[in-house]
Amino acid sequence: MSGARTRLAAKTILLLLALAFGAPDIAARVAMLGLSPGLLIYAALYGVLAACLWCSAFIRSSPLRWAWATLFALAALLVDGFQSATAEAMSYDAFVSMLHSAGFAGDAAAQHGASIVWAATGALLLFLAVGLKPAPARRMPQALAMLAPIAGLILLTTLLFFRGGEGARGLPGAWVGTSYAALYAIEMVTEPVPPRQPVRLVPKPSAARGDVVLIVDESIAARYLDINDPAGVRSGLKSPPGSVTVGNFGIAASITNCSYGSNLTLRYGGTRDGYQRQNAALPSIFAYARRAGFATTYIDAQRTGGAYQNGMDDAERRDIDHFVQFDDTPVVDRDMAAADALIALLGNGRRDFILVNKMGAHFPVADKYPETAAAFGPALPRGESTNVTEMRLPENLFSGAEAWRLYRNSYRNTVAWTVGAFFDRLFAGARLDGALIVYTADHGQNLHERGDPGTTTHCSPFPEAEEGAVPLVVIGDDDSWAAAAKANFDASSHYRIFPTLLGAMGYDREAVRRLYGEALDSARPDPRTFNSLFNARLGRKPIWVEVRRSAVARPPASDFDAR
Repeated sequence: MSGARTRLAAKTILLLLALAFGAPDIAARVAMLGLSPGLLIYAALYGVLAACLWCSAFIRSSPLRWAWATLFALAALLVDGFQSATAEAMSYDAFVSMLHSAGFAGDAAAQHGASIVWAATGALLLFLAVGLKPAPARRMPQALAMLAPIAGLILLTTLLFFRGGEGARGLPGAWVGTSYAALYAIEMVTEPVPPRQPVRLVPKPSAARGDVVLIVDESIAARYLDINDPAGVRSGLKSPPGSVTVGNFGIAASITNCSYGSNLTLRYGGTRDGYQRQNAALPSIFAYARRAGFATTYIDAQRTGGAYQNGMDDAERRDIDHFVQFDDTPVVDRDMAAADALIALLGNGRRDFILVNKMGAHFPVADKYPETAAAFGPALPRGESTNVTEMRLPENLFSGAEAWRLYRNSYRNTVAWTVGAFFDRLFAGARLDGALIVYTADHGQNLHERGDPGTTTHCSPFPEAEEGAVPLVVIGDDDSWAAAAKANFDASSHYRIFPTLLGAMGYDREAVRRLYGEALDSARPDPRTFNSLFNARLGRKPIWVEVRRSAVARPPASDFDAR
């Protein structure tokens, strides 16, 4: 009997310890609710879910019990790891974004080292609490034990469904993760995937002048470039060669503050009012380019081995004539390799559409520039991430303003290399006769200039304006774009890029406008907003965040020492 009581006590203590890892989120939820009826409802819901976890630990069938233990542990690891790293509750939108970014799982595991270890410790305790064999003398009715996890899952999933995926803050991560997964599965089963439509617009080849290029940089904060702020680093775009015209649209709004949504929508032309349907059903930019008689090339400086990213699939790949990656090129040299590949395609005697996904300045930034480009310091230690495209942030960024100062200096060095040196190389070697090049970034960066907590730089559930503040530039030999940029300075967005590209390919501007909205040279005002709830589901609506220069943090001049 004493052995049975010991086993019961051990399982109960392990469960309580596992739940204790959620104490910061519980405290935040309690503080938010205050002394109100909502607090009683929350406490009752938490108690029911905790009881369901405890009952599931007494399922007699070992395979079934360990299956639930594994599911709960993985869910807790995902949710608690996210919340520990971001210092924010995981929303359903964030959960879906993480699923869409599953290809980054290995990098994410290293990205927030201390947070992942913390969450993994709690997940392990939960795994053992549920999975270890219960004492024979303490068997509860098996109907109760077997139904408890199912009841908990149905209870929370139903609640979240009717609340549009909201309301999970401060609840056990094991239930939050499993309920989000259930909601996602329900959506996948019940929402039909529309067939991809063919190109129905009719191009006029005589209206297309030359090559059309879209360069999408990675994680570039608009005000960290000299074209948008005197404190920004050299971009190579402020004083281009005499034959090149650069139309700088200033600080623009991205589509969203995460890579997946921005890149997907840039390729499919989704509008603010209908991006989910349009991204799912309308043709890609590559399909439009091929229909207009352009050879199509995709240059990916981020992935290797033919891997897709940002929602690309085999169907889209079939409209790409040349798929270029740099398997054997060091990370620090990938953008220079992309510049060389672009130079070889420009002015080659045929009309090309080229989409470039640059390596850019996603963390880690410490090793994304050569030693010779270390103009700003003090900076982060180097030599720890030379072969990693995306990795962990310094573990002391939660509390260290000095660590963020080092990070911003490394970021400056990276941007000066990956943007400034890239355009120096491009302008020195490319023939731009008749070409139209649109340059932007997928999203901006919150580099914690205000001293706010957390280690995230983008993809936050509740982002500051700078997460959606990106550069937007049109390069060519047509002075009209400089005039359009002057008229729309600090007043445009990603949503105007797709119509601009179609117009350059020879498609009728009015037909394009009716389907995809205004182009970059339109005189009509743009809302200048990005979508912080890109995966708006279950009846929820997108949440729009305005990008105004006055709301975007400036690069602190006090960060670096004169060199």
